[in-house]
Amino acid sequence: MPAFQFTALVVSGNHHKVVIEGDSARQVRQQVRDKDWTPLSVAAVEQKEKNTGSSFFQKKFTAYDLALMTRQLSVLVAAAIPLEEALRAVAKQNEKAHVQNLLLSVRSKVLEGHTLAQGMQQGGRFPDLYIATIAAGERSGHLDLILDQLSDYTENRFAMQKKIQGAMIYPIILMLMSFAIVMGLMTYVVPDIVKTFDQSKQALPWITVALMKASDLIRQTWPFMLLGLGIMTVLLLRFLRSASGHYAFDRLVLKLPLFGKLSRGINSSRFASTLSILTQSGVPLVDALKIGAAVSSNWVIRDAINIAAEKVIEGGSLGTQLERCGYFPPMMVQMIKSGETSGELDRMLSRASDMQDREVTAFISTLLALLEPLMLVFMAAIVLVIVIAVMLPIVNMNNMV
Repeated sequence: MPAFQFTALVVSGNHHKVVIEGDSARQVRQQVRDKDWTPLSVAAVEQKEKNTGSSFFQKKFTAYDLALMTRQLSVLVAAAIPLEEALRAVAKQNEKAHVQNLLLSVRSKVLEGHTLAQGMQQGGRFPDLYIATIAAGERSGHLDLILDQLSDYTENRFAMQKKIQGAMIYPIILMLMSFAIVMGLMTYVVPDIVKTFDQSKQALPWITVALMKASDLIRQTWPFMLLGLGIMTVLLLRFLRSASGHYAFDRLVLKLPLFGKLSRGINSSRFASTLSILTQSGVPLVDALKIGAAVSSNWVIRDAINIAAEKVIEGGSLGTQLERCGYFPPMMVQMIKSGETSGELDRMLSRASDMQDREVTAFISTLLALLEPLMLVFMAAIVLVIVIAVMLPIVNMNNMV
């Protein structure tokens, strides 16, 4: 039974927007009239999703939504609740209208005879990893176990994403505050102080002269500086969105001392966990490698994984090919080789994923512990230069007296 989203005028005069199920739009309008409401618009959820699929302002299906939905669906399916009822319960539980619409659209496909994976694929908003894992679970007849593994995977990915975002927030805020304080000092405080030195005829120290010139430059050109910064930011973002720009940025990140190691660690962890859950679900290794490459945020590493997948198709060893590309930790490569030799690749991939998660978490904590004091030292150094530039002429004047 398809789902419809309608907007109706209630007795109080307010507009009411709800998603309900019905055989046709005509039946839905009749249900609305039975409640003494006036239907204003009725549209099938599936058609509405297609119409807004390419919209720039389309609401995103976030990692949190995916993790929460997967856990709820896993619990309900494990309790032997029919799939269509579980989908409807999860849709009602969610407070976001676009998530409700998506789940009810998938439910309507399931009621039409499609599998859950096919319904999600036609929805167009679920990751390839998600669809492939559920398809494997449906083929094996263990959808409840696969959903439980998938919920653990999505929750771990969401936790890692939040951890990385949380680690970056404080340094960014500290950097912006440092910039604002320096600009304020140079624009408002320094000019008032150095007015005293302009009236004296004594030679000023070079650091004071440089500070005065910098202050005058900032006060006279700050609108143009902000405009130039904005234009450069827009051009940089446009360049990074292009294929050549994305590749250039990813290559640069991999060459940086600290951030290169962080990028390799994050992508290795993501690749190992993705490959682990897919192989445990029964997805063929070659298909799992292609999906594992797609979830990589670094395009250089993604291309290296795709090349490794081609070599595996030709009969090569996965561990050997990953070792040749040089982007994966030796310990992880050795564990994959061991898994291939012993026939327990899925178990070794799971252990490698856990190990990489711990290493990335520890590295982020260490990097953050170093970055915070470095930012404070940088800010203190700038303030110290300003203080020295202001105090040196005063000391010289006292010495002359």
